[in-house]
Order: sequence, then C-alpha cells, then structure tokens
Amino acid sequence: MNENKNAPEEMIRNVEDETSEMIEEIIEEMDKEVSDIEEEIIDEMEDEVSQTIEEATEHVEETIEDPPLPANMKKHIKAKHLVEKAKKIVNEANNRIDACKLLLESNLKEYVDAKSELKKGGFDTCVLLVNQLGYQTTEDEEEKTTPMFEPKEDAKPIVLKDVSSGKFSGFIYALFGGVAAAIGMVYLATEKLEMTLNVTKIPSEDVMQSILAWFSTIIGMQENVIIGASVLGSVVILVMILIYVIRVNLKARSNLHFAVKQFVEAELYTEQKSNCKQEMDKVDAHIKDAIETMKTYEVLLNEQKGKLQRILYIEGSKEKSAGYHDKSYLEIRDTKELIRTIKEFMDISMSEDGKLSAKSVLFLQQAKDEIDKTLKRYY
Repeated sequence: MNENKNAPEEMIRNVEDETSEMIEEIIEEMDKEVSDIEEEIIDEMEDEVSQTIEEATEHVEETIEDPPLPANMKKHIKAKHLVEKAKKIVNEANNRIDACKLLLESNLKEYVDAKSELKKGGFDTCVLLVNQLGYQTTEDEEEKTTPMFEPKEDAKPIVLKDVSSGKFSGFIYALFGGVAAAIGMVYLATEKLEMTLNVTKIPSEDVMQSILAWFSTIIGMQENVIIGASVLGSVVILVMILIYVIRVNLKARSNLHFAVKQFVEAELYTEQKSNCKQEMDKVDAHIKDAIETMKTYEVLLNEQKGKLQRILYIEGSKEKSAGYHDKSYLEIRDTKELIRTIKEFMDISMSEDGKLSAKSVLFLQQAKDEIDKTLKRYY
C-alpha cells in the first residue's frame, strides 16, 4: 500500500529531474546562441571601425607618456582612460597658454612704459631741437595709433565628454525586450490553443494555466503549469540577458571608438595651442629685445639732446646745412637718423595675422644697426 502511495511522488520527482535537465540543456544551447550572435555583431562592427581604432590607438600610445594599456583591458576602461588623458593634455595646454598670456601682458606693459620713458627722456626734445635747427623729421607727421600686438583668435574651446558603460540603458532595453518576448510568447500560445484573449480584461486563472501549461509542450513534455512557467521565464530571462550583453558590448566598442576620436581631436587642439604659444614666445622675446633697444635709444638721445642744445645756442638755426660746422651737421644728421629708425619701429604693429610681424623684426634690426653705427663713432 505504501509502495503504491510513493509511486506518484517518485514519478513527479523523475519528471522534475528530467525537466530540470532539459531546461539546463536549453539554457546552455541558448547561451551558445547568444554568444554566437554577439560575436557576429561585434565582428561586423570590427570590420568597419577596427582599422581606424588601431591606427589611432597606436598614435595615442606613442604620444602619451604612460606605459601602454594591457591588451586584455576592457574596452570601456580603455575608453575612460583615453578620455581622462584627453582632458589632461587639454588642461595642460590651456594652462600653458594662460601663463604665456600673463607673461605677454606683463611684457607689453613694460614695453609701453619703456616707450613713454623714451619719449620723455630725450626723444621728444630731440625732435623739437632738430626742427629748430631747420630739419624736418617724420615726427612732424600725424602720429599713428597702431596696436602693439593683436593675438590671433584662439581655437574654439573643445568640450570633452565622458563615456557611459551602457549598463543602465542596457537594463532598460532588456526590460522592454523581456516584456515584448513575454507578450510574443503568450500570443504564440493563444494562437496554438486557438484562444482569443480580451486585452481589456485580466485573463482568468484557468486561461493562464492553460497558456502556461502549453509552454511545456515546446520542449516535448506533457502540459504542466510549473514546467511551462519555467520555460516561459527562462526564455524571457535569456532574451533580456541577450539584449543586455549586446547593448553593453556595443556601447563599449562605441565608447572606445568615440574616446579615440576625441583624443585625436584633443591632440589637434593641443597642437594649435602649442603653435599659438610658440608665436607668443617669439613676440615675448621680440618685446624684450625692443625694450632693451629703446632704453639704449633713451641714453643716446639724451646725449644727443645736450649736443643739439649746444649747437643751437652757439651756432643758432641755419637755413642750409652748409651753415653749420661739419661736426655739428654730422650730429644733427645722426640724431635725425636715430629718431627716424626708432619711430619707424614704434609706429608699426608687432603682429600680423596673429603672428610676429616680419616687418617689425626688420625695423627693430634696423634700429639696432643704427645704434651700432652711432657707437662706432664714439669707440
């Protein structure tokens, strides 16, 4: 009697064991299919972007000082690393430019001060004395208001974006996909059972059991609500896993492609900033040279001022150069040349299209050559 009672329980356990084994086999097969699908999708994307990524990544690894990233590092981690590197080089470039601008502004102020001191320290007086001695200088012309330095317009600021893992969006997509899969499976069951569900009402318990029981027939078993629910749940979960895995992997590859592209853009931006800094460094050196030159002119013109005052006091103003003593005429002529060369330099902008003006460099050199000529008469 006890044996007859235990027989149904053993049969149910055997059925449950067989069902579990079948479900595990189905899950393994679906896992394999998921992996195959994922590999196919990723391979297709690799054909399109792998060459670009490899070339850019090689370039990136050559330019960054840190050691190369491990080959087995996840793509999303690599992408985040590249984004951080891009931010770092952009910040460093901006900081260098800002420091260079501050130095340039300071030197420009010194240049203005030196120019003002030169005018007050002998230049204006010498111009007046040369005119009184009967010689017109270029200073008599209307004074030009030329900007000293006009920097080239900076490159447009670059906005670097962080990359997301895609896990949250993958989870949302997986939920929608799971719901869609469940609805599709239920619709398939109703079609096979020749049922018509009223979507405005919640199905009755008998209807739901019939639908769930039908799913057990998919794996070749008799109708069973528990097994059918397990099959439905497994399919829905696998669909969700499939969507989630594909989304995260696609997002990781997309992130790496985006991060490499962004890093290259950051390098181009940094290169533009570097070129700008080089030009600013040239202008800075030019300004320092100009300041020293103007200080020398201040000394020379101060000396010439005394000589011209002596000539004007002793010899007076003459209409013709022949009226002056030869040495006096030489002093007047040399003073006039000093005034002309330094004025030509001061009247021209030091920049042209955001770069150091070649004309300004030429005029500064001419002013320095005039200093050499004047000093040779003394030594």
